[in-house]
Amino acid sequence: MLVEDIFSKDPLYVEDSTYLTKARQMIRDNHVRGLPVVNSDKHVLGIVTTQDMMRVTSTKSNVTVAGFLVEVFNVTGQMDMFDAARLLLKEKSALLPVIESEEKPVLKGVVTLMDVLRNIDLKKVPNTPISEVMSTKVVTSSPDDPVTKVWEMMVEKDFTGLPVVRDGKPIGMITRFDILRKAWSRISKESETRPVDSTQTHVEKLMSSPIYSVKPDDSLRTTIEMMLKHDVGRISVVDDDGRLVGIVDRNDLIKSYLG
Repeated sequence: MLVEDIFSKDPLYVEDSTYLTKARQMIRDNHVRGLPVVNSDKHVLGIVTTQDMMRVTSTKSNVTVAGFLVEVFNVTGQMDMFDAARLLLKEKSALLPVIESEEKPVLKGVVTLMDVLRNIDLKKVPNTPISEVMSTKVVTSSPDDPVTKVWEMMVEKDFTGLPVVRDGKPIGMITRFDILRKAWSRISKESETRPVDSTQTHVEKLMSSPIYSVKPDDSLRTTIEMMLKHDVGRISVVDDDGRLVGIVDRNDLIKSYLG
């Protein structure tokens, strides 16, 4: 199957002169992990992502995306979808712009790992237990952690989401979107004063729940099906007592499928 068979056509995008505040609002309101950035000829220059939005600590509104865009590989519709997946994994990119051709880099769409996952033949997915795929060194958050602490961890470690754990058991997930869709992304670290409620608000107030979990002996196929059904990017792995023993994300699942 080719990229042209699976990619998202007519995607949201921004021009390099777009204010960063507008790009952030588009990402937040449309729940996308990133946006292609184009010039006035609609030629692709790069992308801006949720990670870039998390790095913006100023409340200034006159900053454009030009200074925050990240250059990525462009792909064409003729690329094999698994080659695109390998490129996404290698570049650790949220998305790849799909262009008309290398000679004419006009934006046609975007391709993501979720696009690839949605088009995998589930009958061909091996019955590998998720315990062989999951990450066991899981960084977690407490429901009582301040939002600013998790925000800084996400920026420093490039985390997209963290399980929220109480007494060893996951009770929710805190993601970049949970923070961005509130006003906390507008906290100004350049100022000595911050909004009082932003520094005192706890993770429990913003986290997503319920949390979706699988058991260590559940299969790779079952986990992919759950991720697609609930449209989530990561799933907790719990033991019979409901205690967190690992986590698996879309990258882990694609890597395992590709071998």
